[in-house]
Amino acid sequence: MSKIASAFQDGKAFIAFITCGDPDLCTTAAAVHAAVENGADMIELGIPFSDPTAEGPVIQGANCRALKGGVTTDKIFDFVRELRRDVRVPMTFMTYANVVFSYGAERFASACRDIDIDGLVLPDLPFEEKEEFLSVCHQYGVDLISMIAPTSGNRIAMIAKEAEGFLYIVSGLGAMDTGDEDKARLSLSAVLARRHSNVPCAVGFGISTPQQAKEMADISDGVIVGSGIVELLEKYGRDAPEHIGRYVKKMKDAVCNPKK
Repeated sequence: MSKIASAFQDGKAFIAFITCGDPDLCTTAAAVHAAVENGADMIELGIPFSDPTAEGPVIQGANCRALKGGVTTDKIFDFVRELRRDVRVPMTFMTYANVVFSYGAERFASACRDIDIDGLVLPDLPFEEKEEFLSVCHQYGVDLISMIAPTSGNRIAMIAKEAEGFLYIVSGLGAMDTGDEDKARLSLSAVLARRHSNVPCAVGFGISTPQQAKEMADISDGVIVGSGIVELLEKYGRDAPEHIGRYVKKMKDAVCNPKK
């Protein structure tokens, strides 16, 4: 069984996304610790890329700041190796296919295994083209996380059947609109995914308030929050971890009580 499953075993999961190196790796480490200490069940670490096309302006800005600060993939691997001395929750990387390809897919997956990274999310990797990365991920025990987008439609069953770790359901672009139509679409996506897969479903992209988190937890197995955390890093810089801890606690409380 994937170690990622442990993030969902005690109920609804809260997954915190943090861009590595924004504003520096020391602050990233403090932010991760603050998130975990306040209830994060899994950490998704962003490896910065120069053209993060799947991201909104907040996380695009974090990518630019991190790259400008000199962060590299090798530095991030070393950083995670140190982080793993006392952070035991599952951790995944989120980055772009070109980052993995340029580094060398097998070398990248091998490094993930060595530093205890449990999964990999590549938002620009089409489902039909995943085989190039899937074989090396399997070789080194890393789950390649599948994504279900608003445009997936009749491909949901196909994607869900081959899912591992968890299914990442994309809420939509930009700020999350939790109107009835949007919630109905997301709920249908989760229902269809569960019909064809036993892995948990988590909703991400655009969720930033406790109310949104509560509503999304009601229709899924977990919630992924990135922009709300990254905004705190942008606003407070090296002083952000304290604020992130308080924010994560509020969001986790909302996720744990979705129907209240």
